[in-house]
Amino acid sequence: MTRLRIDGRLCDESALPHVWSRCIGAGRANEALRADWRQQFADVVAACGIQYIRFHGVFHDDMFVYRESYGSGFGPNTPLAAPVHTFSYVDKVFDFIVDCGVRPFVELGFMPRELATETETVFWWGAHCSPPKDMARWVELVTRSVEHWIDRYGLAEVREWRFEVWNEPNLVPHFWTGTKTEYFELYEQTVRAIKKIDPALKVGGPATSVFVPDDRYKGEAEDRSAMYETAAAADVDALDWRPVWIEDFIAWCAERELPIDFISTHLYPTDFAYGTDGEAVQITRYADATFDDLTLLRKLVTNSAYPEAEIHITEWSTSPSARDFIHDTLFAATSITRSYLKCATLADSISYWTFTDVFEEGGAGMGPFHGGFGLVNEGGVHKPTFHAFTMLERLGDRLLLATPDGVVTRDSRTSAVSAVFFNYPEDMGTRGVGSENSYPAARALAEMGPSRRIRHSIDGLEPGATFLVEIVDWEHGNAAEAWYRLGSPLNPSRAESEYLSGVADSLLRFTLTVPGSGVLDLDVELAPWAVMSLRQSA
Repeated sequence: MTRLRIDGRLCDESALPHVWSRCIGAGRANEALRADWRQQFADVVAACGIQYIRFHGVFHDDMFVYRESYGSGFGPNTPLAAPVHTFSYVDKVFDFIVDCGVRPFVELGFMPRELATETETVFWWGAHCSPPKDMARWVELVTRSVEHWIDRYGLAEVREWRFEVWNEPNLVPHFWTGTKTEYFELYEQTVRAIKKIDPALKVGGPATSVFVPDDRYKGEAEDRSAMYETAAAADVDALDWRPVWIEDFIAWCAERELPIDFISTHLYPTDFAYGTDGEAVQITRYADATFDDLTLLRKLVTNSAYPEAEIHITEWSTSPSARDFIHDTLFAATSITRSYLKCATLADSISYWTFTDVFEEGGAGMGPFHGGFGLVNEGGVHKPTFHAFTMLERLGDRLLLATPDGVVTRDSRTSAVSAVFFNYPEDMGTRGVGSENSYPAARALAEMGPSRRIRHSIDGLEPGATFLVEIVDWEHGNAAEAWYRLGSPLNPSRAESEYLSGVADSLLRFTLTVPGSGVLDLDVELAPWAVMSLRQSA
């Protein structure tokens, strides 16, 4: 292929990892038994190229993996002489995922009720997030599970999976009722058990939540008094935000010569801190918080005893709330596009939390747009974030041009040129999009501006080639706004649901044709918050 020029300059290519499609999140394993979950997952996989999926609850009671009793609907529940492990429900979930061409990123948890020291610590569905009553039985549970997956899917396949020990154990007493050291001991027993099966299986942790600018997690359990200064800070962006438990975890494992194949943690650019009055103060960080956090994390891992460890952000979104109406909006789409493009080389995966609003941590959502995490709502309607993912996935794997407003790329297999541009409005300055408890409050960001003109000249293309331009903006592909204009019906009629689905996929579309000169002159006015894809037509 002729080497391209963009804006008169010869392009120097570099790799563009598709970090956005490497992994995506979902609520819990049992939800994957639902027909609508499966239909939506297949839709998202096909459109967004998802390679791995991670969710909670593979060992939760509703998956019936760990059994200390026979079980009975009416008669006595007869105890078993020894625990039995049954995988029929998990097999249905993993079979479907693998058949979709996706791999499980296995979060090992939570504790089965009969093995838990404390029960129903978090979520509407009553997750048991405690250390085990009997560590040997936990080790046996993990061992039997991994051995079963190897028998079912083959060792070569399971070697490509990732096994993450637990989820957010720093959040006591909700996701973990033990101490920091007790979590590290759980990791030790788990990684030794899995590596005993096969040393090439990949295990990691500590799966902690967020970065913090204080010492709340420095000790064995959370210290809320350490948050007081954070809650009172006039400028939270001036504070020194650092990862939770990562350095302690690495040091603890290194001292015991324990393997760490990957470091995992969660990044959300919103947080909270408790003040001296006991009230939680909501914190919204700046637009580049994710980039700066990842840059620091990459440096810490590179300079650690495990410099080759992969880095997986196993949860990431604009906020950790399943009732944050920003998730439904165009603003979230623009924000995540900006962050993914900026952070593409800093991690091995940045898993968006989540692909669907079929998500029951707080029970089912109220209404079709209730601030759920999903790229699609409960009815399968595509949100602007879904279109952002599809646009990112259409990019090539070679970066030709990077600007503050987007990128131009080439596919190394087909040589096809593609681009994504966005307008994160200048009026935002360094602000992030934040979090809102209602849709009317969230939509106020629509007042931000101004428009942005995207102008580039791409030289060296085949004359006559056509390019499709697609734009999601306030008036195109904005289903939540269409719902709001209908009067925000809590229970839309079938006709209203069909209308919203049509609006969701009605992007602004037009084509451009390369003239005989081989130079494509791109000149598009992007409205505030718009995200645009340019791709070569087949």
